[in-house]
Amino acid sequence: MAFFRTVAFAETLPTIEGQGVTLRLPQMVEFEEWAALRTASRDFLTPWEPSWPADDLTRAAFRRRLKRYAEDWRTDQSYAFFIFRKQDNLLLGGLTLANVRRGVAQAGSIGYWLGMRFARNGYMTAAVKGVLPFCFETLRLHRVEAACIPTNTASIRLLERCGFLREGYARQYLCINGVWQDHLLFARLKDDAP
Repeated sequence: MAFFRTVAFAETLPTIEGQGVTLRLPQMVEFEEWAALRTASRDFLTPWEPSWPADDLTRAAFRRRLKRYAEDWRTDQSYAFFIFRKQDNLLLGGLTLANVRRGVAQAGSIGYWLGMRFARNGYMTAAVKGVLPFCFETLRLHRVEAACIPTNTASIRLLERCGFLREGYARQYLCINGVWQDHLLFARLKDDAP
């Protein structure tokens, strides 16, 4: 994994290299590709995501999203990445390390999405494995958490492949697709074996 961060955030965007994938901070020039991928994958993603705002796929909403990502990055609250296939730089999906907590916790939570046509090809496994050294070495987190709906067997298997252990069950944990959903809770610690 390679991670590059400069003092001036706007000069060079950070990049994480994983096996066959590259993760980097989203940019405005990627709006059309992102909107097309999200549109084509809407039915596939809807059961696993919060409800989309009416204007979610507009250029203005995307611009607001990028501003929030940049501010969250600057304040060490969240780190959003788009995932690209290395061979052709095609946008595959996204991964966010959110809710970064410092002090005695030193933890954050990951969430991710992948375009429907790219699912079950190992891209998200490569992205999660690629981002873990960034979490543990660069950000010096002790713990990375993830939650998924109990019926999302693909996500459960992905987390287990990436060394996450199931730690619990949270009732009505997140509002997904307009309904408060129960979630399985997973975590990976810095010292856990890969």
